[in-house]
Amino acid sequence: MNDTALRRIFTVGTPLLLIAAWWGYVELFNVPRFVLPPPDAVFKELVRLFSSGTIWPHLGHTVGIIVAGFAIGSAAGFALGFALGKWPRVERIVGPYLFFFQTAPKIALAPLFILWFGLGLTSKIVLTVSLVFFPVMVGTMLGLRSVPANLHALCAILKLSPRDKLLRVELPAAVPEIFAGLKVAAVQATIGAILAEWLSGGTGLGYLMVFAGTTYKTPLLFAMVLVTSLLGIAVYQALALTEKWLLSWR
Repeated sequence: MNDTALRRIFTVGTPLLLIAAWWGYVELFNVPRFVLPPPDAVFKELVRLFSSGTIWPHLGHTVGIIVAGFAIGSAAGFALGFALGKWPRVERIVGPYLFFFQTAPKIALAPLFILWFGLGLTSKIVLTVSLVFFPVMVGTMLGLRSVPANLHALCAILKLSPRDKLLRVELPAAVPEIFAGLKVAAVQATIGAILAEWLSGGTGLGYLMVFAGTTYKTPLLFAMVLVTSLLGIAVYQALALTEKWLLSWR
């Protein structure tokens, strides 16, 4: 049996084994439904949410926050990461302030964002941007600084202009590090959107989690955790496929 077959068996078998263990534990120890619902109850809740259309407005709201926060945070992170990567003096000036902001716990800053920007979409997007910005900035900065010295020498020999050097050599060489930051940021964007919906708002997957938890609707809570996890995986995989396409020349 080759590695590909083993990987496929592991990919399919592991979730089935976990579900079987979950179901067996609930049935064997007669766990109350409001503490840990059986897998079939969670599955029925998922079917109900999607078939009735209840989940679509909440899913669309969360996806909108993720996309907006990820786009704005990535653009800002790339711009500043580019500046820090190309001009180290800029890092010496603004670096301490950036790291101070990054080390501040976002769960503590979230109420401030709500106070400053209100309970609407703006505060949710700002919180998501704050989580996305730093990984993209660091990935871009490290990517530009990790271009091999022999490529810089080659550019000098070919007498490439700064623009051609950037577009043809530096940015393509920095793609792996940039996308490493983007993939971390994608997961952070999902976390930020859910966290923002926990704290404010009456729409979104995060709101449904809070509603399910406060009303002891545990199947709904588990269903939302599953949907949120799959959403984060989908965003991550989309970026991974984009990276693979951009690096197809290698």
